[in-house]
Amino acid sequence: MKNNKKTVKNRRWDILGIGSPLLDIVININDKMLQKLNIKKGSMNLISEKESRNILKKLGKIKLGLVPGGSASNTLAGLSALGNQASFLGVVGKDGYGKMYQKKIEKEGIVSHLACHDSGMTGNVIVLITPDGERTMVTHLGAALSFEKKHIKEDEIKNCKILHIEAYQLESPNNRRALLHAIKIAKKNKALISMDLSDAGLIRRNKKIFKDVVKKYIDVVFANEDEAMEFSGKKNPAEALKEIAKICKIAVVKLGAKGSLIKQGKKVFEIQPYKVDLINTNGAGDTYAAGILHGLINGLKLQDAGKIASHISALVVSSLGARLDKKHFSLIKKYKVHPVK
Repeated sequence: MKNNKKTVKNRRWDILGIGSPLLDIVININDKMLQKLNIKKGSMNLISEKESRNILKKLGKIKLGLVPGGSASNTLAGLSALGNQASFLGVVGKDGYGKMYQKKIEKEGIVSHLACHDSGMTGNVIVLITPDGERTMVTHLGAALSFEKKHIKEDEIKNCKILHIEAYQLESPNNRRALLHAIKIAKKNKALISMDLSDAGLIRRNKKIFKDVVKKYIDVVFANEDEAMEFSGKKNPAEALKEIAKICKIAVVKLGAKGSLIKQGKKVFEIQPYKVDLINTNGAGDTYAAGILHGLINGLKLQDAGKIASHISALVVSSLGARLDKKHFSLIKKYKVHPVK
């Protein structure tokens, strides 16, 4: 973060994230039950509150796991585990899930600035896992869609070194107005701004808006292969990387099991993957972003940050949830630059 290191040195937050607080409801089911629910195996679907409640009712007798999720929140959890001061803005419902979500992220060391929506249900992702390990996801965004300008904590944004956002929040006009307000505050106060492009379909629906936002405000862009190619209009990840890097300071394309590519100026870094047993890819890209941002916060070389990112995202791939397991904390201890205060 050489461009603003002196300006931001003594700020309260290493990183402040804005995103959708989504509680992951993880349920192991058989194929027959999945067929009864009439949900296509391996798909990702947006559903209404009524549909969400109906599915949970039908699965009421099956044991479920409750873990905090959401793209930006997953990234913050990774950064907190690496010893950085992280804070989160978003909206949950005034329900048991909302209270649980806040309690769990605070236990992870993330400082919560979550607002509560009186009538909306806390956003959730029902993750249906079949015996073959395939994950089928149904998402109700719920209260997260209620995020608006009044929820922006201006003083907190002024006190962050990096503002990290997820592109999901740029689709809804109300969310977008709030996010742009936060971005302008961060930009005025010389914070670095990073964004995860989130989803290829999302980009397809909002390409012009997204490109305008990146060109005007975003310093660091994270994308997987499909997102990068959709955003850039190029047909391979390397060309997509070059195109994205034309309108931001650092472009990152995640290639899954093939590693990743990072471009800053004229330099391109090819980051090798870590080999692990695949259990779950959910959250791996978000944790990868945590490694890169950890490097930027602490003045590491991009290539070194990429190696950290590759390692910690691989650990998530070998975990059941979308975040690092506690059993992995001893393995990442060597990457900590300073301890959590």
